[in-house]
Amino acid sequence: MPSTYRRLILSEEIRNAFSNRIGVVALESTVITHGLPYPENLETALALEEIVRENGAVPATICVIDGLVRVGVTRAELERLAQESSVQKLSRRDLPLAMARKQTGGTTVAATMMIAEQAGIRVFATGGIGGVHRGAEDSFDISADLEELGRTSVCVVSAGAKAVLDLPKTLEVLETKGVPVIGYRCDQFPAFYYRDSGLANMARMDDVSEITELLIHKWNLTRWPDSMTFAGGVLITNPISKEDEWAGDEVENHIQQALREMDVCGKEVTPYLLKRLGELSDGKSKVSNVALIKQNAKLSAEIATELVSRVKNY
Repeated sequence: MPSTYRRLILSEEIRNAFSNRIGVVALESTVITHGLPYPENLETALALEEIVRENGAVPATICVIDGLVRVGVTRAELERLAQESSVQKLSRRDLPLAMARKQTGGTTVAATMMIAEQAGIRVFATGGIGGVHRGAEDSFDISADLEELGRTSVCVVSAGAKAVLDLPKTLEVLETKGVPVIGYRCDQFPAFYYRDSGLANMARMDDVSEITELLIHKWNLTRWPDSMTFAGGVLITNPISKEDEWAGDEVENHIQQALREMDVCGKEVTPYLLKRLGELSDGKSKVSNVALIKQNAKLSAEIATELVSRVKNY
């Protein structure tokens, strides 16, 4: 495992983790820069890193600071991301421009996956993936997260896809991209704020060892000839706990109101909708959001630890 790449900087803690064969979990930074207000964003970022460590792995918060791609950050850098108003929201397409202009930004699911793979990190914890937006048949608004899941060999642990999306179409695209959608101790695809979207996962797995076995077989197949390659991501859906779940019909009522009021487009849609849901729910959505991200961090650390113990060249 190379310790550095020309386009990114690995922290000393991450380099030591690779050297000592300790599992590493990638963490996105848009939850800090665009997902939660200050100081909750900083508190959540610190809590996620601590949860990963408590469960035997090393956290790798990924972001761009002054044009440099960072894999693993300091407390001071987290505080900067949490408080600066000028930070950008960076997906795959935005990274070159941010680097050229020496900007600072939080990385989305897509950008975090791409950077994690280049850094040699195989497991990534997030809240919910992006997907096909409602009305995409007219707007063509489809998250880059789905394209990234189809081509980037990283295991993404999430509470399904964000409830504001068109979930049936999102699952159809994931199937087209060849992405296994595996429910961790659940049969139904979760919808971020609630556990059951009414749509089925591809399969259910109840043990971390079983998930690890799947990852090994999927990525080992990439050694086959190009015509039979199985590179790409795996989506592990980890539903929000019952005590933190938000009633599906209540969520949908708020989503419909937010959609009627919406006057933004493109990459501003999801941040707007999540913010408006927080307002309409009197902060309930924020509580659920933080709770599910934390449990995804725990599961990701368990998977990363198991994976590194079984794979020689992890």
